Order: sequence, then C-alpha cells, then structure tokens
Amino acid sequence: MLASISLDLDNKWSYLKTHGDIGWESYPTYLPQHVPTVLELLDRVGLKITFFVVGQDAVREENQAALASLSKAGHEIANHSFHHEPWLHLYSREQLVEEFERSEGAIRAATGYQTRGFRGPGFSYSDQVLQLLSERGYRYDASTFPTFLGPVARAYYFFSSSLSRAERAQRKQLFGSFTAGFQRLRPYRWPTHAGLVEIPVTTMPWFKVPIHLSYIMYLASFSRLLAENYFCAAMRFCWLNRVEPSLLLHPLDFMGREDDTQLAFFPGMSIDGRYKREIAEKLLRWMKSHFECVTMAEHAERFLGR
Repeated sequence: MLASISLDLDNKWSYLKTHGDIGWESYPTYLPQHVPTVLELLDRVGLKITFFVVGQDAVREENQAALASLSKAGHEIANHSFHHEPWLHLYSREQLVEEFERSEGAIRAATGYQTRGFRGPGFSYSDQVLQLLSERGYRYDASTFPTFLGPVARAYYFFSSSLSRAERAQRKQLFGSFTAGFQRLRPYRWPTHAGLVEIPVTTMPWFKVPIHLSYIMYLASFSRLLAENYFCAAMRFCWLNRVEPSLLLHPLDFMGREDDTQLAFFPGMSIDGRYKREIAEKLLRWMKSHFECVTMAEHAERFLGR
C-alpha cells in the first residue's frame, strides 16, 4: 500500500509564539543545527519526504542554507504559511492573499521550489483558504486532522501556558474541534474547489486517535515498548481498513531535553534526543518495509490518477 510522510518544519519561535511565551519576536532558530540531523537520518533510511516550510524562516539568512539543503537532497517543499499563526480561519481574504504571496516568494527564493501543497499551522483552514489554494494552482491541502481528541490536546496546551483570555480565544480552534473526528481519513477531492485534493493527517481508523510521531514520542516517555507496538498496530489497522497512511513528523520528534529546555512544555521533550532518534529511525524503517513511501505531491497525483 501507498503511504506519504511529511514534516512540519515548525521552528523554536513558532512554538514559543503559539504557546504565548516571551522572546519569540527575535525568531530564535534551531534549523541550522537540527535540519542536517534529520536529513542524515532520512538518507540512512532511504526516504524522500515532504517538508512544510514557514515563510518567515525562509526570509532569515541564518536559516537559508538549511532550507536550501532540503531541496538539494531531493525532498519536496510545501507551504506552511508565512507567520505560522494557527488562526488562519480568522484572516480576511486580503490577509490570506498576502500570506500566500509572501510565503511562496520566500520559500521559492530560499529553496528554488514553487510550492503546490499546503498545510495550515495548528491544522487551521477555512473555505476561504481552500478557495485561494484552488485559485493559486495548488494540487493538495493537508490541514485536516480527523480526531476527537483535538479539544483535549488544546486544553493541555492552554494548561501549560500563560495565555491571556484574548489569546486563548484567538487559539480556540487549535488542533481542531470534536467534530473533526467525523472527517474522512482517505484522500478526497473538495467538491467546491475543483482539482484540490485533501490528504488528511492519518489517525487510527474507527478510533480516530492520533498516530503521528509526536504522540509516539510522548508514549515513549512512559514505555518504548508501548510506543513502538502502538505505532505498528495502528499502521496495520490502516492496512486492514485500506487507509493509505499519511504520517506527520515534527522537528521535536528528533530533539530531546538536552537540546532546548525552553520547549519542555511540549509532550515528549522530557526524554533524550538520541533515544528519540533511535525510535524514529526504527519506526521509519518499519514503515518503509511495509508501505510504498512517497511524498505528499506524489500521493496526491497517484490519487488523482486512480
């Protein structure tokens, strides 16, 4: 069966910004240090994946060599917005147009890639976002997250933060609503946006519990055996239900407590980075041996071809 793999290249400043922490305005970055580590691991496993890049990172000189290395290594580059604000559904059309123009231009300048795939930060999207994607010639969106646990993840995030009431209201759709659990798991065309394919972030069929790598690392902070068996069982369940999985990764899936103490609020950041990379490499090898792993763009094209 087919499977796609993507990595949301969220930077340190974007986590701090969403969490409401001070210091994000200076745009602290870990991309120059940790992008090479991720690329080396992917090269060892023999995988080409999709990186969703934030435009704000692409315009900053200190990140450009790391971002250029992604496309040089043969990976697909997709758009993850310019400002990385998980409230795109609150943007006006004019704001969205500017967001896309700036992010596309910055990513193209840094990587040489014209983006044709998009994922909203924090799984945020709207009908207006989808309409603009269609108008701008995008082939796929990957912003839906079919799980009932979005409100639980949001509550945990709010509990660990010092966000004001206004900031919480702005983030009230972070990680999606309970009704997102009723969304489809298989790729589909948006009926009102011709040619635009939706590739959902895969959750476990029927139960709709998350299976992307950040959740696996959180489980691994209690038991590595539990985490690895949960992942493999979830992927087998996808296979049995004929769901072609689209696996989501994040930079923090390869980083540990020794790398950044400011990000300790993120689940799974209490364990060692080497330990996480061992788990990530083992599970990615397992996935490659059981699925035909492709980029998001190829997943969309194969779906359209069928």
